[in-house]
Amino acid sequence: MQAAGGAPLSGADPARPNRARRIALLVVVATVIYALDQVSKFLVVRFLEHEEPLTVVPGALVLTVIRNAGAAFSIGTGMTIVFTVIALTVVVAIVRTARQLRSLPWAITLGLLLGGAVGNLTDRIFRSPAPFQGHVVDFIQAFPVTRFPVFNVADSAIVCGGALAVFLAWRGYQIDGTRQIEEETSGTGAEHGTAEHTAAEPTGTETREESRGEAPEQHREQAGDRSRERADG
Repeated sequence: MQAAGGAPLSGADPARPNRARRIALLVVVATVIYALDQVSKFLVVRFLEHEEPLTVVPGALVLTVIRNAGAAFSIGTGMTIVFTVIALTVVVAIVRTARQLRSLPWAITLGLLLGGAVGNLTDRIFRSPAPFQGHVVDFIQAFPVTRFPVFNVADSAIVCGGALAVFLAWRGYQIDGTRQIEEETSGTGAEHGTAEHTAAEPTGTETREESRGEAPEQHREQAGDRSRERADG
């Protein structure tokens, strides 16, 4: 049903369903990342902690459990409280940003960041040695010969989400579903079209000058015709 003038009685915003789907995708991605992170940590703590490292792919992938008091990839150990506060701030910022979300790529990006941040935040809040000072469980060691830091599923999601966010920002994709480059191009095209239209239109002064320039020539032609008629006669 519609009210007078064709306005829907419900007053529904056409963009709202699109935003709802994007937020739902964000939640699904974040939930999957969080579940993978927590289940994998539970399993490695249960079966691999205090055991010899497990070689999955020789020279490429080894599972070894460590407790990390710092940030991702064992950076900044000894600053657990600081990183806990930062993780809480990131989670709040992502939730607030989601209110403007209408972009599919950004929904995946924010889902990766949110799932990873909440996964490590759970460790910091609930694991030993104390609440909000817990050590994060890391267990994935890639290419041991390179001495690359040990990490977990949440760390991987955060890194992938951060890289994707940089790429989207570089390409001009906005969280609200628009693209900055397209907006600038369309705006420039409109300006050029206006300028060309203005240049193509003759001014009133030019029209009058052309009319005045053509009138004497027409009079001369008419006079020549009359002279030839008299000569013929």
